[in-house]
Amino acid sequence: METLNFTTAILVDQTPKEVFEAVIAPQKWWSGDFDGNTTNLSDEFTYRYQDLHYSKQHVAELIPDQKVVWLVTESQLNFLEDKSEWTGTKIIFEISQEGDKTRLLFIHQGIHPGIECYNACSTAWGQLINQSLYSLITTGEVQKPVLG
Repeated sequence: METLNFTTAILVDQTPKEVFEAVIAPQKWWSGDFDGNTTNLSDEFTYRYQDLHYSKQHVAELIPDQKVVWLVTESQLNFLEDKSEWTGTKIIFEISQEGDKTRLLFIHQGIHPGIECYNACSTAWGQLINQSLYSLITTGEVQKPVLG
């Protein structure tokens, strides 16, 4: 059976470098509390949103201006029956030039329609990528969505 991971993409006028710099600063476009670093290979960070979501990510791949991969090493999603559903999933950002624009493809590998988190997580990711991150990249400012 083929797994359909959650994906979304945006196309912007900014350079791949500008998109990359925004991606590796999630504390600017994610709602919630951060601890740790995201700018170097093997960095680790934790993210917490109220009492609903806790996760720890490891920077598993980092190719400047091209790709970022975070491996979720721990998760506690208190709104799910399987609270560790994110553990072992990968959060992937692929950056590419498309004509005179830059394309950002977002993939949350392991989040697919067959799991409990899919509806809530795909909605949250859609807002974070298509609104918050898009705004940060295109205007330098962001209005973080209220999740949950």
